[in-house]
Amino acid sequence: MVAPVDYAGHAEDSWFRRFAASPEAKARLVCLPHAGGSAPFYFPVAKALAPDVEVLAVQYPGRQDRRHEPFLTSIDAMADRVAELLVKHTDRPLALFGHSMGAMVAYETARRLERAGAEVAALFVSGRRAPSRTRDESVHTRTDDGVIAELRRLSGTEADLLGDDDVVRMILPVVRNDYRAVETYRYTPGEPLTAPIIAFTGSDDPMATVDEVASWADHTDGGFDLVELSGGHFFLTRHQDVILRRLAGELGGARV
Repeated sequence: MVAPVDYAGHAEDSWFRRFAASPEAKARLVCLPHAGGSAPFYFPVAKALAPDVEVLAVQYPGRQDRRHEPFLTSIDAMADRVAELLVKHTDRPLALFGHSMGAMVAYETARRLERAGAEVAALFVSGRRAPSRTRDESVHTRTDDGVIAELRRLSGTEADLLGDDDVVRMILPVVRNDYRAVETYRYTPGEPLTAPIIAFTGSDDPMATVDEVASWADHTDGGFDLVELSGGHFFLTRHQDVILRRLAGELGGARV
């Protein structure tokens, strides 16, 4: 059963989900999903970190309850909107966490927030190489079967769901759009962040080598730490407790 959802205000009620009430939280963590992902992916994070850390899980347009809204087709467009909304949520320390595509959106959001004069307490990135480390990728141009093959390779979607034709038809436009956003993203050099970056990576992640993830250090003057864990692209589901302890420790939560 999915817990009732509390939306974070009228202006941004379509963008942010609160899965656990944390009115006295010491810090706020904004979580951004991977390609094809949605806000409920971070339900366990919200429940685990409450009430000391309030989690706002981002719901991108074009999926689930926002399925009738047009996609945002670039990382920059997603970051523009998230940053615009988050400027009003800086009443307590604000940190960002993103996995895979979400890491890129989180990074570009942090850049925009800092340029606007807002302080970012920390940027947590997971399963993504540094913005300055590029590859020539074109999954979004493949046939439907090709996109599904990539999903199976990364084990980001349960195999039984991929075997359901109705579900596949429903998720493919979202996945293809998100891959397009990631694969057409181009890093624009600029000032490094003042926020520290903590990068989590899977030792066998085909999407990001440990060396590529280590290059996140070049994107901040605020300190960098690399946390290597066993597993592939979705290593974070296997190591949820390790990651939660680190998040809580950095943000002042009680979880140990």
